[in-house]
Amino acid sequence: MSKSVLETEVRQLKEVKNDEIPAVLYGRGIKNENLWVNKKKFAKVFKEAGESTLVNLKFGEELRSVLIHDIQLHPITGDFLHIDFYQVRMDEKIETDIELLFKGIAPAVKELGGTFVKSLDKLPIKCLPGNLIGHVDVDISLLKTFEDHIYVKDLGIPDTIEVLIEEDTVVALVTPPRTQAEMDKLDEEVEGDISQVEGMEEKVEEGEENGDDKKGEGAKPGEGE
Repeated sequence: MSKSVLETEVRQLKEVKNDEIPAVLYGRGIKNENLWVNKKKFAKVFKEAGESTLVNLKFGEELRSVLIHDIQLHPITGDFLHIDFYQVRMDEKIETDIELLFKGIAPAVKELGGTFVKSLDKLPIKCLPGNLIGHVDVDISLLKTFEDHIYVKDLGIPDTIEVLIEEDTVVALVTPPRTQAEMDKLDEEVEGDISQVEGMEEKVEEGEENGDDKKGEGAKPGEGE
């Protein structure tokens, strides 16, 4: 798999650039470097590579193999605020997460009216950097009945990648629609909870009023003299 190339420049800590994202490059046995990365170019590379594909980071005249290890986003605009690049060693295994992409239509949803449920978005793995894959496709058309489940062992992960969770872990399934009796029971439970809360509020208010009266009585001048 060819790696995307991302150009960088050395960043002075007090510099501010509107079209650049501040970043840091680090890794085992190397010096940490503060960098600038172009916003548009990074957005394109990140869309292609994500956080589980190697990227060639152009640092000076060198190309360094890195993972986009962490990103910080603005809580409102979603803009990139900061990037962590982790420089890997090609002969040393790393641990990371591979994104799961759910494809197709589940017959148990379309034909039986069920609800699609996924229990995982990413798969924790361990492998050599050269064996990394960008994502795993999950074919949900296999979910034909409510008894069908997709497990980790069904994902077809290459032997060169070690999965760090049990192979019998459920990845996705379809739950049946609620019956009218279940919906009615749920409504009764909700109504019961509300009345109990309202009753508690009334008791608290009464207690507060009684407490206020007692305080008023105890504050009468001349008592106990």
